[in-house]
Amino acid sequence: MLVCLNRGKRTVNVLSQKAGRIINYRIGPKSQTPRECLVEFAAVDSAALAGKLVGQKVTWVNGNSKFVGKIMGAHGKNGTVRVRFAHGVPGQAIGSLVKLSS
Repeated sequence: MLVCLNRGKRTVNVLSQKAGRIINYRIGPKSQTPRECLVEFAAVDSAALAGKLVGQKVTWVNGNSKFVGKIMGAHGKNGTVRVRFAHGVPGQAIGSLVKLSS
């Protein structure tokens, strides 16, 4: 799936920027959800662009272990997305890169 958006005078291919960064776990006032992470992509800077990525899969690789998650929805208005992994990712994943795989 190729997602292109016309942003002024230039066309941005969202899927050409296939690397995102894990910002943090999804947290609340009294709880932390290690299965859900907040991920930001460099080319995605609005909720409309983040909505185009819903349903795509992301992969975080650490040595021999591989964690696969699915983008569930946008988080806020600045283009951050929520990713739900099958198993919780360890704390060392925060700040590291994930790859977008369609």
